[in-house]
Amino acid sequence: MKSAVETLNPTRVRLTVEVPSEELKPSLDAAYKKISQSITVPGFRKGKIPARIIDQRFGREAVFAEAFDDILSSSYGKAVEENELRVLGQPEVTEVTQVDELSAGSDLKFTAEVDTRPTIEVPEYEGIEVAVDDLAVTDEDIDGQIDQLRDRFGSLKVVERAAEKDDTVVIDLEAKVDGEVLEDGVASGLSYVVGSETMLDGLDEAVTGLSASESTTFASELKGGTGEGQTADVTVTVTSVKVKELPELDDDFAQLASEFDTLDELKADIRGRLEHTKAHDQINDGRDKVLEKLLETVEIPLPEKVVEDEIQQRKDQMNQQLSMMGVDLEKWLEIQGQTAEAYNSELEDSVRKGMRVQFLLDEVVKKEQLSVNQEELTQHLIARAQQSGMSPDQFAQQVMQAGYVPVLVGEVARGKALDLIAGAAKATDASGNEVDLGKDLHADDEGHEHHDH
Repeated sequence: MKSAVETLNPTRVRLTVEVPSEELKPSLDAAYKKISQSITVPGFRKGKIPARIIDQRFGREAVFAEAFDDILSSSYGKAVEENELRVLGQPEVTEVTQVDELSAGSDLKFTAEVDTRPTIEVPEYEGIEVAVDDLAVTDEDIDGQIDQLRDRFGSLKVVERAAEKDDTVVIDLEAKVDGEVLEDGVASGLSYVVGSETMLDGLDEAVTGLSASESTTFASELKGGTGEGQTADVTVTVTSVKVKELPELDDDFAQLASEFDTLDELKADIRGRLEHTKAHDQINDGRDKVLEKLLETVEIPLPEKVVEDEIQQRKDQMNQQLSMMGVDLEKWLEIQGQTAEAYNSELEDSVRKGMRVQFLLDEVVKKEQLSVNQEELTQHLIARAQQSGMSPDQFAQQVMQAGYVPVLVGEVARGKALDLIAGAAKATDASGNEVDLGKDLHADDEGHEHHDH
């Protein structure tokens, strides 16, 4: 087999391959065997039908047609390996010897274009200087966490007064369009927090000032249901007004809300967890800045077809998630107050930056000869399983079935490359203290879990 490579641009090549007819025999033998197992010929056992009988009954061209994909795939794979190409995605075959010509004894010749990884000269990453924020946990930070805990353990109490912001009201709703009650326009016993803006436009203003048993009617454009897009007259009736009573901030509260006996112990634990979280944030911020600086020093061309495919895949995933929520992308963007143009621009920027980072880290892995051992792969698999809400066994099974193991190995290797780059950087906080960006905080995570009940 002979092959030649022509570089079309920094991320795409044209591969020309010639395979002599005598080298096609292994693929033809496999095709004869497959056909023999799928047909019935009187006088012969299935799977034992001679090649000459198959040729007589079906023609040699049918055998080449059966073998064609395997011949093409095998020859392409060998050519890629021989030329040490690092290909991305599937090849686009532009010229190929036809089946009828092959069956007449012609050699296989084909031309294919395929995207490849760009050639990157890894820049010097020793001593990159970045600045990060101070790692500071304030009393206000701790009070905020305590307030969230108190809110979780608060209880609702009915009050005999008009509804105010942050009150919880129980309401009945009736929606009419052109004087007719909509099929799905009646609801009762709904619990709603005044000021949350999570239901109908205008509802917050309508219920504010209403006491139990009082009603009012307001106009609202419906965002869903049978009247979607229409303006309805909505009558809201408040059946009760409730206010959340928070528990006293004392040792009894600490025992109720956590495993600690005293409020001081609870606060100390919260401070430790916040410091740990902020240390993570500080290091992640520093690593991002190191990567940004490194990317500024190297040119990394991107294969446009691969970029387009990744953008489309991200959009498909987004649409799939939104469809499960009963909303399409256009409606979701409207809810988020974002234009389609801004969304597409941000998505493309994210994909391009992510691809450049991946290519760069892969080159560092190659240059530094970084490897991944079984323990590292297992730990990463467990972490990914937790992120996906699956058990490690379930996740591992899916990974194996999908042939996803090399992807996970790549993720671990790139993580080690980033550790190497970050550890070689020089980071200082706003107070002038040095920060070790290569520090592994994950080992301490178990000691900083939430202790809330």
